[in-house]
Amino acid sequence: MCHTTAQTELNEHLHQAATLAGVVGANAANLRQAINGETYEHQVMYRGFADQACKDGDLEAAKLFTEIAADEGRHRDAYRTALTVVTTGRGTIPAPPKADMVSVPAGLPKVKAARTKANLDTAMHGEALAHAKYMLFAARAQQSGDPALTRLFEGTAGVELHEHFAGEAVLAGLVRTTKENLRRAITGEHTEATTLYPGFAKRASAVGDTAANRYFRDTAADEAKHAAAFQQALDQLG
Repeated sequence: MCHTTAQTELNEHLHQAATLAGVVGANAANLRQAINGETYEHQVMYRGFADQACKDGDLEAAKLFTEIAADEGRHRDAYRTALTVVTTGRGTIPAPPKADMVSVPAGLPKVKAARTKANLDTAMHGEALAHAKYMLFAARAQQSGDPALTRLFEGTAGVELHEHFAGEAVLAGLVRTTKENLRRAITGEHTEATTLYPGFAKRASAVGDTAANRYFRDTAADEAKHAAAFQQALDQLG
């Protein structure tokens, strides 16, 4: 059930939102967007997080942030090379990176500072978004008949999710007991169903954006169903 819900969020909700927002463009535009994101994470975000974690005594988090910053620099460089190939027709698109798969067991946070915990949360959101966007970019590259670029986007997406996000999740103590996970999922889905998406729909309606209004209302209804399904699973656990 949880896997099915996650697939709905990624393959349906995110895809529809990305379409409305015009996130996916031509391959060159997608690469430029990816380069900008990787540059920021490499030069600013993760270096800053690493420095703060070091000052706060969270040395394991500082090490992880530093390692991810270096990875993001390599991703940026690969995308830059790919952009040159796409725009000039010369050269070879780099081979995709391979993720060092990180297992995420249930456990408590492995960091102590509130600032590090907040930075881990920000980083996980960023990695999850990068993974989703790169998978959309990969689909666009595939549609355009560019298998090498497809593989580059897919491989990088895998690193963002299975290595970076997962490593951060371990330190953040993201996964707990099944009951705790279900309670947190219910709270999140309920908030999205009753507050977040209805609010977005109201704003869209106020400016006459009927397509966005319909998307937000439909998504709110889906989130309510997800909350109910998670509640049913929790009730069955006793």
